[in-house]
Amino acid sequence: MADAASRLVSVAEQLLGAPLPVRIRAWDGSQAGPPGAPVIVVRNRRALRRMLFKPGELGLARAWVSGDLDIEGDLYTALGAVAGLLWEHDDDADSRSLAGAVRDPAVRAAARELIRLVGPPLPPAPPREEVRRRRHLHTRRTDKRAVSHHYDVGNDFYGIVLGPSMVYSCAYWEDGGSLETAQRDKLELVCGKLGLKPGQRLLDVGCGWGSMAIHAAREHGVSAVGITLSQEQAALARKRVAEEGLTDRVEIRVQDYRDVRDGPYDAISSIGMAEHVGADRYLDYARDLYDLLKPGGRLLNHQIARRPQRDETAYEVDAFIDSYVFPDGELAPVGTTVTMLERAGFEVRDVESLREHYARTLRAWVTNLEGSWERAMRLAGPGRARVWRLYMAASALAFERNQIGVNQVLALRTPDSGASGLPARTRLWNA
Repeated sequence: MADAASRLVSVAEQLLGAPLPVRIRAWDGSQAGPPGAPVIVVRNRRALRRMLFKPGELGLARAWVSGDLDIEGDLYTALGAVAGLLWEHDDDADSRSLAGAVRDPAVRAAARELIRLVGPPLPPAPPREEVRRRRHLHTRRTDKRAVSHHYDVGNDFYGIVLGPSMVYSCAYWEDGGSLETAQRDKLELVCGKLGLKPGQRLLDVGCGWGSMAIHAAREHGVSAVGITLSQEQAALARKRVAEEGLTDRVEIRVQDYRDVRDGPYDAISSIGMAEHVGADRYLDYARDLYDLLKPGGRLLNHQIARRPQRDETAYEVDAFIDSYVFPDGELAPVGTTVTMLERAGFEVRDVESLREHYARTLRAWVTNLEGSWERAMRLAGPGRARVWRLYMAASALAFERNQIGVNQVLALRTPDSGASGLPARTRLWNA
């Protein structure tokens, strides 16, 4: 009988209908597949059972998070090799090929061979890091639970990944700059677009560990309120505010944006938060922020976007992201975001794509994580560390390949007079 790796490669190629672009190393030490290709390590039969009982991305994710499946060598090269099999496909063509595959005798034989390889057909329990998927309600309670899952991993763990800036959104890169410099430049970019001046009031929605509020108060003399749903984030943010000597000008609250009642504000920043709002709630979110602004006040909405689909009603949240990373997170095309802001009453004045900047930022975060891998596993647990490594590396490739993007949308609560207060020339925000 052939070794396990050869059988796995044969089965995979029959099921895929194409040569396997990676090499397989199986639990019996055998290897098969194209020489020099990235190596997928199948540590045990349990990895196959995970993929058999949950075919597709979620089954692979469960095998990865549990450590039953691993990658030898460069993670990006391996993910790039398999991306075309998992993520880059035409929906209609995929459904047609799947229907034909079920009737193909060779594919059915391959499926039987896979079952023989698997052994006793008992589905393994999902890794404990997995969140049970549910309908996205986006109530105050469910949003708080989702935010806690993602952000309450431990401030020390995020310190490893993000570095001293503690900014969890894409940086703004100049050639040769460091991650810390690029994050400072991004915060300054936001402050410039908002036209912040001493004495103004800023609301930072989804303030994270307080970096934007601190920067705006220290460098531009504003009074800032930062809100988050994460207790852990708020605790560290308050500590950082105190260390900067800014407690008289920066307030950090554990508060839902829907409960903020102390407007009006001169400016609002929402950096990497709107992805948590949900499609059904987005117009309400935009209206809430509009109502919190003074006439003439500016909103800077920094948000990840997906590509539009031919049938928008068919959009489904990515199974791995929803189950392990951002429960209840939803992405929208940038055009949808702009439309919603306009429907809420905003005048959209500028849209800037930072797609390549996010790819570079994610690669820097992965480098940080890999550089302190053992400590990261001790802090967050091996499974959670593996989740973040896979999520950030795969996301970097997705940004690089224009599968997702990120945009800064500058919007204005234009006063009745129509006077915007903005410079006549684009991008000269403080002129």
